[in-house]
Amino acid sequence: MTAMTSKASSALPNFCQGIQYFGEALPNFATYGATPAIESGKVAIADAADPAAVYQTLLAADALRYLTLQVTGSKASGHPGGFASQAEAYAGLVMLGHKNIITEVGHHAPGFYSAMFLDRSLEDMGIFTVQQLRDRFREKHGLLGHLSGYIPGILAPAGPLGQGQHFAMAAALLHKDKLFPFTIGDGGLGEPYIVSAIAHFNTAYPDATNFLPVLVWNGFSQEHHSMVSLKTNEQMKAYWQGNGFAEVILVDAKDFDDQNQPGDYVDSTAFSFEQRLAFTKAVLVGIDKAAHSALNGKLTVFIIKQLKGAGVHARGSKSHNLYPKDTLDAPHIISALQGRALSLEAWELVRTNAERAGGGPAAKTVVTEFELSLPDLGELPLEEYAIGGDPKVSTTAMGRLVGIVGKKDSNFLVTNADGNEASGIANINQALKIIHPTTDDLYNQAPGGQVYEPLSEDACAGLAAGLALMGARTLWCSYESFAVNGLPIWQTVVQAMAELRRPTPSTITLFTAGALEQGRNGWTHQRPEIEAYFASLMRNGNVFPLFPPDANSIQACYDWALTTKNKGIVITASKSPLPIRTTLEQTRKGLRDGAVLLQEVAGDRQVVFAVIGDMTLMPVFEAAAFLETEGIGVKIVSIINPRRLYRPDDTAWDTCSEPDGGFMDDAKFAELFDGHALIGVTGGAAAMLEPIMLRSNCKRDTFAWKRGETTASAGELMAFNGLTAEALTKRAIELVH
Repeated sequence: MTAMTSKASSALPNFCQGIQYFGEALPNFATYGATPAIESGKVAIADAADPAAVYQTLLAADALRYLTLQVTGSKASGHPGGFASQAEAYAGLVMLGHKNIITEVGHHAPGFYSAMFLDRSLEDMGIFTVQQLRDRFREKHGLLGHLSGYIPGILAPAGPLGQGQHFAMAAALLHKDKLFPFTIGDGGLGEPYIVSAIAHFNTAYPDATNFLPVLVWNGFSQEHHSMVSLKTNEQMKAYWQGNGFAEVILVDAKDFDDQNQPGDYVDSTAFSFEQRLAFTKAVLVGIDKAAHSALNGKLTVFIIKQLKGAGVHARGSKSHNLYPKDTLDAPHIISALQGRALSLEAWELVRTNAERAGGGPAAKTVVTEFELSLPDLGELPLEEYAIGGDPKVSTTAMGRLVGIVGKKDSNFLVTNADGNEASGIANINQALKIIHPTTDDLYNQAPGGQVYEPLSEDACAGLAAGLALMGARTLWCSYESFAVNGLPIWQTVVQAMAELRRPTPSTITLFTAGALEQGRNGWTHQRPEIEAYFASLMRNGNVFPLFPPDANSIQACYDWALTTKNKGIVITASKSPLPIRTTLEQTRKGLRDGAVLLQEVAGDRQVVFAVIGDMTLMPVFEAAAFLETEGIGVKIVSIINPRRLYRPDDTAWDTCSEPDGGFMDDAKFAELFDGHALIGVTGGAAAMLEPIMLRSNCKRDTFAWKRGETTASAGELMAFNGLTAEALTKRAIELVH
């Protein structure tokens, strides 16, 4: 191996600038490396068993290892080991023309960036050379430590474990003619969601098998042996077969080892060159078989078993990430790079294949680089109820619109783990049908429906948010108390949407059965603290929690949400019949301004009630009636869109893709909220009132949720939490005197 000199540097192809070490040509390069295995004008190799294709797949795997280690070494930071252990599988997928590759493992990021560099995708962000690749790694406006929606050619973000399958399944639903492989680490396999989510999806959509889990079985997780490291090959196959996989293809590096490496997990880069080729051929042929199987109706998994860290600076969990000592000047890093160094001719060959594979750079070909075509919904037929008329159920009013959206958009999907009927939205099931292999009209279920009901909030949120990220319209419905179990994937998607390089429909939720309605179910069903989560997320700039006060308002909220792009919109409403307090136009104004005035009574002193929610208005109106008899003026303001009530500098709105810079100005805020006293009232977390409390200069106080208890009625539960007309009246009088 020779270090690159400045003289040699001047003669290099531009993209090679920054490669520190070049090697001699590998054996038989003149025979198998003379011409690219992917011919000009083609998108893939012609034959997985072709010796030249196998040879060049091995070169691609070593190129990926080299770049992954040099890029991470340039910052003495990042994660090379996991990706390195499956480099042959990734290289094989690309050589076979498959570039719509997703991962469940955020730690594979530097490997994915290396792949995007090789096929020129990163040129879209100004990265043309290996030196620039090194410079931009783990830097602002560069290549984040974990995958994000900002990087050209990358289909989906990856950070928390147990999420990648949602993106792959969502993409598979929308693009039946393409394969969506996604890598899973055997450390991440311990997440309970992955296989259970796939199992329900496969039952609901038995024909959508065009996604391919690629299990990276390397024996180790982040800091220790993986929990499945002692399984035998037969046990691992049985695990997948037992979970419904019709085709399980496992390639074990141990079967090709000619160096007597100890243990069940070995490093193929230590084999003789002939055995390296034999292992690479097995992977390439196996991946090809798996791809055809998945694309032809079989639920399939491909498993590559190889020691973590194969071909980089360390093995096992010690290869997982770099520390400050692991610099490019460190002898063990130098030695590892030299061991993987390719000749200049090999680099040029690898790049040519990478460019041609799949029809061009991923940044120009993968499905997420294009905006999904959506049917026009037209003007939704909102039904306006008379103020003061019969009480109406908000969720049912919205459910009617949801059914209409589904009829107009065949890709539209509603997800719910706890059952739509329990949330007052049985009309969604009636209109769109629950996806189920058993047809039963009594339960509104049939194959081919548009309501997805796994008993897992993660699976519900995952498919709904994943589809939204991929460009489709969806609605995730949940009980407010249980939605927290699906929020990690929803938040991942919302954050990705904030930096996405294309517009996509907002990910919309409907959270029902709030704490105040759940008295008899007790504290297990009373967890409105989730609203504090959304209150924090509002500062992202693209998260909009909405609190419609009635059945008119919820329709206007949903109608608005459907017009937005790249946002996370949370609609929270009761499933109880409640008074109609607003017109449609009032809510439209409230969506623009943040809040709307419901009632104003003059008096010598004036108290302003800033109210979040629908049921919470009941004790407030009762308190207002009593205060009026005392000669105290009252304003009741319904907070519909609290994000609008922040000041512009409070949020990162201007850093978001599809930015929304609408905020209530100071004059309008004063007009609405100024008084002698201000009382914020919510049946959820007090944090949601922060925008108002930050800006108000009045004497003020908050009434909010404290904790759950078993009660016989909503009123009794409100009393337990201090949300009564008596308490509000007493505090109002104290504040204005």
